[in-house]
Amino acid sequence: MTGRPTEGVLVRLGAEDARELLTLQRSAYAEQARLHDDPALPPLVQTLAELLAELASPEVTALGLRRGHRLVAAVRVHSAAGADAADLGRLVVAPDLQGQGLGTRLLLTAETVVPESVRVLRLFTGEHSASNLRLYQRHGYRETHRTTVSAHAGRYALIHLAKTLT
Repeated sequence: MTGRPTEGVLVRLGAEDARELLTLQRSAYAEQARLHDDPALPPLVQTLAELLAELASPEVTALGLRRGHRLVAAVRVHSAAGADAADLGRLVVAPDLQGQGLGTRLLLTAETVVPESVRVLRLFTGEHSASNLRLYQRHGYRETHRTTVSAHAGRYALIHLAKTLT
């Protein structure tokens, strides 16, 4: 996989990347935890063993962007064989590199790696994640529904979005 060095080189991620991916995921979700006052967000408490099992699943495609040896962004797509919908999750960008288009690049790339049967991509984000919501809406994702999460200091909504692929 390729890319300009300033954008990062697109790579498939596997078990050998799990520790670095977990570190990136935790650093990227720290701000989301603060915004939602929820230190127990699933990406923050996922264990290495859980991540390794996820990466080993044939239903998961994990993509990343590397600048040199550093993993700077990642995303995972879950798609069951023959399914008409897939779930995009854990789109993360290193906090010091956010706002440079890395998330957009991975979001758009993820749309191209789903099986041919997939017609809809689904994802969700917290209601206080304004920049995430702007990114997803700018690229054609539309709200489908909301679910409520009870957290450490209260409640917040997860906003579920979907995009029909053409």
